[in-house]
Amino acid sequence: MMLPSPYFTVGMLLASWVVVYLDTAAMDWRTVFVVLWMLLPYPSTAIKLDGGGYVDITIAIGAKVKQDDTLIDKIKEMVTDGSFYLYHALDKKVYLKDATILVPSHWSCKSCSKARTESFEKAKIKIDHAKLMEPRTKLYGECGKGGEYIHFTPDFLLNDSAIQMYGPRGKVFLHEWAHLRWGVYDEYNEEKPFYLSNGRVEYTRCTTNIEGQIFEVNGGSPQSCRINPETFLPSSDCKFFPNKDQNTDSSVMFSPSLEAVTTFCRETEHNYEAETQQNIICNNKATWTVIFEDSVDKDALSFLPPLPSTPSPPIFKLLQRKKRAVCLILDVSGSMATESRILRMRQAATHLLRNYVEEQASVGIVKFSTAASIVSSLTIIESDATRDHLINLLPETPGGSTNMCNGLRLGLQVLSEDDMDAIGDEIIFLTDGQATDDVTLCIPDAINSGAIIHTIALSDSAHNALQEMADKTGGIFFYSKDDFTSNQLMDAFASLTLSTGDHSNEPVQLESVGTRTSDWFNGTVSVDQTVGNKTSFVIIYERIFPAVYIQSPSGIVYTEAQMNHDNRLKTVTLKVAETAEPGDWAYSIKTSTDQAFTITVTSQASHEDVPPIIVKTRMNQQVSDGTKPMTVFAEVSQNYRPVINVEVWATLEPATGPIQSLQLLDNGAGADVMANDGIYSRYFTKMVNGRCSLKVRAKNQDGKARFAVQKRSGAPYVPGYVVDGVVELNPPNPSVSDEPIEVGSFTRTATGESFEVTLTGSTPPNFPPSKVTDLGAKILEEAVLLSWTAPGEDLDQGRAKSYEIRWSFDLDMLRQDFSNGHVVDTATVSPQEAGSVEQHAFNLSLPIQNGTTLFFAVQTLDEHDAKSDTSNIASASMILPNPKPPGISNPGLNLTVLVSSLCAVTIVICIIAGVTTWAVRRRRPALRI
Repeated sequence: MMLPSPYFTVGMLLASWVVVYLDTAAMDWRTVFVVLWMLLPYPSTAIKLDGGGYVDITIAIGAKVKQDDTLIDKIKEMVTDGSFYLYHALDKKVYLKDATILVPSHWSCKSCSKARTESFEKAKIKIDHAKLMEPRTKLYGECGKGGEYIHFTPDFLLNDSAIQMYGPRGKVFLHEWAHLRWGVYDEYNEEKPFYLSNGRVEYTRCTTNIEGQIFEVNGGSPQSCRINPETFLPSSDCKFFPNKDQNTDSSVMFSPSLEAVTTFCRETEHNYEAETQQNIICNNKATWTVIFEDSVDKDALSFLPPLPSTPSPPIFKLLQRKKRAVCLILDVSGSMATESRILRMRQAATHLLRNYVEEQASVGIVKFSTAASIVSSLTIIESDATRDHLINLLPETPGGSTNMCNGLRLGLQVLSEDDMDAIGDEIIFLTDGQATDDVTLCIPDAINSGAIIHTIALSDSAHNALQEMADKTGGIFFYSKDDFTSNQLMDAFASLTLSTGDHSNEPVQLESVGTRTSDWFNGTVSVDQTVGNKTSFVIIYERIFPAVYIQSPSGIVYTEAQMNHDNRLKTVTLKVAETAEPGDWAYSIKTSTDQAFTITVTSQASHEDVPPIIVKTRMNQQVSDGTKPMTVFAEVSQNYRPVINVEVWATLEPATGPIQSLQLLDNGAGADVMANDGIYSRYFTKMVNGRCSLKVRAKNQDGKARFAVQKRSGAPYVPGYVVDGVVELNPPNPSVSDEPIEVGSFTRTATGESFEVTLTGSTPPNFPPSKVTDLGAKILEEAVLLSWTAPGEDLDQGRAKSYEIRWSFDLDMLRQDFSNGHVVDTATVSPQEAGSVEQHAFNLSLPIQNGTTLFFAVQTLDEHDAKSDTSNIASASMILPNPKPPGISNPGLNLTVLVSSLCAVTIVICIIAGVTTWAVRRRRPALRI
């Protein structure tokens, strides 16, 4: 066993001193002791800032990546260079101190140590194959909250053409690190690359000091950009080519490819007008401001002095997960007889052993109550017979008290049988009650053992240490209530997989639903083209064996004769031979006795080289006091590619109180940060005290779902550079269709980690309407048309009371002092239900000169007159449809617009204008910004 760190030992001595002191003071010293050991420095999967150095950075390589030692060298090189760029970008305050590289288990790695709690799923930097080379960071939440993970492809690291297209790898790493750690967003906008600023065309960027030229490149040499005669903006085929040499050092979030660019945009140089992701999502704040005022490191960065000297390169260590070893530690105390808990535990454990534990993994079983005993030592899963043997050993008889320490200690002993320690192994710890022993005597050692500990609370009274134990070891915490129809325990066990990144070998849950009836229980499950292997239907009944019928899409009907009935477990199972037929499978269950049923359907990828569509879900907080809104997230994707237009519903089931159902949306409004990125979100406001479970169901049964054109946050592809006035093209970006690809019918369910609410008051607070984040503006002749997505009475739910709309010639004034903007009459505007599209047209109260840019913003009020935050600032320019728009100072651009306008009138004038344009182009090679 690994010895505790010196910090751990000192911490325990201090804790013991405090206990002695409190004991003499006749206080509740056990409670304080638990609090103290929760604060101790246990192994963690989270990145931390230690002084000026970032530590505990895990970089995981996906299981589908073939062994290539050069890849490890390239990772080290990128991170080392990234540390150098980070040090200089943030005034020499911080750097990368150490990093762990987790290599796949099938690689030969003699220098690798055994992984502890590190895993591919929990890693913050992932190296894995994807359709595109582009580096990107997965961002779920609001500005300043940090990202889920950075994704680099092996091709990006090994192919040096990536340096031309995206920039030096170390600086690209810095760009992605800023997304991941500080929650800043890109300072470009691929959907709106150009905008008008008081009659002048600008490229969307920060800062405007970055210079370049714009061209169209369609398979040949660069050509002058065409201008849209309606918007007076360059066409969608027009690209920006930055000058290779620049006179500004910011911003890394716009283009890390430029040599001169080494830092982040500050308020003094920030481009507030451009519709960058950073401006839209972060309230027009500069990236530097978000990093130092809103991010997780804001306090440390404000007080950290510059480092006295250039820091050393990061220290790297290589880790590798070995064969999976899992020990089930199962509570069989007397309270497990309540509500058939021990039966439901056996049903769920059977599901895990039969469908989720992979071949060649080792499984042990320990049971505990007053005492603990080994049910099975570590046993290698080699066949269905091995699985059945372990299933038959699952304990059936409850009795005694709940001595958690006996169970934990014996479970760790079982895991040490194969290699003398439990490092990197897994514990699945299930209990339904408060411990009758002193958990402070064993839980710290369990956490420090190096094992990943998943915990399941089979009642709301289960010990509070369960959640902390899972959190500190990289495990998952689940809460399951006694409601039979919720299927929560089956869902919890099904979620206890340790993903390696190879989803083609991992079970996917297609359906999990329950009901209570004395008649028919009917439904359909869609088996799509990405799954079909090892498909199984598991029906659990409460009392009497029912009649079960399952029909394939082609009409084949399966009855009890083709199914396995386990009378002891009260389960009926259909295992579909070979690959299940794609399409809608119908199930019908008939009973004449009032009883509860659940059905769980799982499958695996139908082809090894085609990953399945998967769904992941989580809350933005695992513990809440109700003062801040909670957010539900669900991500639908296939091999990192988002799936959009899916119907996604979340079910939140508290220990007490009614079940809450929320439709999650991917519309870029309310809780959802970005539209059509495959991340579906919604605020959860009806919180009640206690533990709460989370489950989502995603379906595409109306044919609307699509694989999206990639929405991302990451370093942009650069088509080329301007060098001494001449464009030098980069290699083409690997092509991807601009049209969304259709997805067939499918259903998926996923269970997220459970969470806990402890309200500071008796009821949850009333939240104001959510901020409008997608306000758009157009000027049509003398009228302005505004459009946005309606927020709600409480954040993004319900119907708000009213809107307050204002406009100004000065963006900064509107942002800083909304109440002083010009008022728009909204007497006729009645807010619609949250999520609806709102539009409002009005005439301007003041005469506006041609070429002028106006700025608009909106606030929303609820029934208590609580106001939302000010919306994103939308802009629109007054451009009259005459042949020569005033105020556009660039002669090349002006003449192109002139040509475009006159060609619509007469061919003769078009020829004359073309000759004039040719003459100008001889003096100036392209359009300049």
